[in-house]
Amino acid sequence: MEYDYVIVGAGSAGCVLAGRLSADPGTSVALVEAGGKDDKLEIRMPAAFAKLFKTDYDWNFTTSKQGEMSGRELYWPRGKVLGGSSSLNAQMWVRGCQRDYDQWGVPGWAYDDVLPYFVRAEHRVGTNQGEVYGTSGPLYISELRSPNVTTAAFLSACEELGLTRLGELNGRSNEGYCPTPVTQNRGRRWSSADAYLRPAISRPNLHVITEAAVGRVVFEGRRAVGVEHSGGAQVRARREVILSAGTIGSPCLLMRSGVGAADELRDAGVTVVRESPEVGKNLQDHLSSGVYVECRQPVTLTKAESIGNLLRYIVLRSGMLTTNVGEAVAFIRTSAEEPAPDIELIFAPGPFVDHGLTPPTGHGITVGVVLLQPESRGRVGLSGRDVVIDPGYLAEEADVRRLVAGLKTAKRLLATAAMKPFAGGPMAPYWAPESDEELARWIRERGETLYHPVGTCRMGADEGSVVDPSLRVRGVEGLRVADVSIMPTLNRGHTHAPATMIGEKAADLIKNDT
Repeated sequence: MEYDYVIVGAGSAGCVLAGRLSADPGTSVALVEAGGKDDKLEIRMPAAFAKLFKTDYDWNFTTSKQGEMSGRELYWPRGKVLGGSSSLNAQMWVRGCQRDYDQWGVPGWAYDDVLPYFVRAEHRVGTNQGEVYGTSGPLYISELRSPNVTTAAFLSACEELGLTRLGELNGRSNEGYCPTPVTQNRGRRWSSADAYLRPAISRPNLHVITEAAVGRVVFEGRRAVGVEHSGGAQVRARREVILSAGTIGSPCLLMRSGVGAADELRDAGVTVVRESPEVGKNLQDHLSSGVYVECRQPVTLTKAESIGNLLRYIVLRSGMLTTNVGEAVAFIRTSAEEPAPDIELIFAPGPFVDHGLTPPTGHGITVGVVLLQPESRGRVGLSGRDVVIDPGYLAEEADVRRLVAGLKTAKRLLATAAMKPFAGGPMAPYWAPESDEELARWIRERGETLYHPVGTCRMGADEGSVVDPSLRVRGVEGLRVADVSIMPTLNRGHTHAPATMIGEKAADLIKNDT
C-alpha cells in the first residue's frame, strides 16, 4: 500500500501527527506501531501502570553496565502499544520552564515559539491559575480526584521550608511546589491515543497498522520512499516517512537504514546511505534517587488494591486507584549559582521501590530526587542488529553533587513538623545514609531512570545536527524525525509534554512544506 505519509511509532508524538495530518481528507496517512491495542484495564487505571512493566506492552530495554552506577545494568521501560509511553507513564504533565527551550538556541523553537503548541494540545479541567494554559485541546489535564492525606502534609512541609507555592506548575518558571497536573479524564488515564488517535481512527484516509515492528526505512538513492516491517512487508510513502519511534527507536532505525556514523554502520553490516556521526549520540536521561521512610499511619497506597477500592474505581472513578503515584512535586535550585531548578522532588504516598515491581512490605512514603540537567552524556548504538543503550550516568561529578544536595533537601522535608505525624524511620532498601560519601554510594547502588531519555537525533541549525529546525534528516530527502530524540537538551520537567508539543509543531511544519 502507498500513502502520502508513513509515521513510525504510535507514541506521544506519533499519535498527534496521525490525528493532525489525517484531519485533511485529501491526505492519506499510515501509522505503523510495533505494539498492539491499548485495551487493557491496567492502561486505563492510573495507579496500575507499574503492572504493565516487563509485559508485552513494554519494550523492556536494559542499559549496558554503568561503571559509575556500581556496574549495574538498569531497566528502561518504554511503551510498546498504541499511545506508546503515554499509555504506561505516571501521567505527569510537566512542560518544564522557559529556559529549557530558549537554551536550545534553535530558530523557531524558543519558548515563545513552542508555547502555542502546548496550549493547542491542552484541555485543562478545573483550576487554571497559570499564565497561559490550553482549555480546548484534545489532551485532558486535571488535578488528582482523590489525593492522599500524606500529600497535603508534603505540600505543607514545602511551605515550612520556605519554598514557593505555585498556583500552576506549567508557567514560564516552575521553581516551587504544587500538586501534580495529570493527563486524566474523570479518574482514568488519558493517553495520546485517547486524545488524538481514537477520534481519528474511523477516518478512511488513516490506516493504523499494529503489531508491525519496522526494521528499516526503504531508500531509493537518498530519498526515503517507505518502511519495511516484520515479515518483509513494505508500506510506501509518496511524500514523507516520519520517525516517531522515540529516543531509542528513531536513531536505531536511522542506523539500520544506513544513516549514522559510517564506521559504526559498517561494523554492524549496514550499507551507508548518508554519514551522520551524531545519530545515537547526545543521550541524556533524568536519573532518580530517593528517600523511603515508614509511615506511622496506615493511610498510604500499600493497601490500594483492595476489593473496596477496586469497586470504588470501577463504579465511581474515584479513590486510591485514581492516583498517579507521584502526587506532588517541588522544583528547587541546590545552589544560588543554578540559573533554574536543577532538582525535582516527587512525593509518592507509598514505597515506590524498583519501579513499583517490588511489592511493599508495609506502609511507607517516598520522596524521589531527580537530576534535571545532567552534564553526563551517553549513546544509543548497534551491536550487530541488537540495541546498545549506554546513558553514561554520573560520568560528570557535578551530577553526583547535585543529587546529593537534592537528597539532603528530601531528608529535611521529611523531618518537618508537617510530616511528623506520618514520616517514621527508614524503610528498606533505604538505609539512612548521612555523609556525602554515603549518599553518593546510595545513588550509585540504587539510582534508577525516571523514564525521560532524549537527544539521540539532535536538532540544530548547524550542519552536524541530525535534523534541521524543520525536523528533516540532513543529507537525505523525504525523511523526518518527530519525537523527543530531537531535543538538544533535557527539559526541567517530564517528557510527555514536550513530545506532544513536538508532534503538534511537526504537523504544522509538514503541512506548511506541502
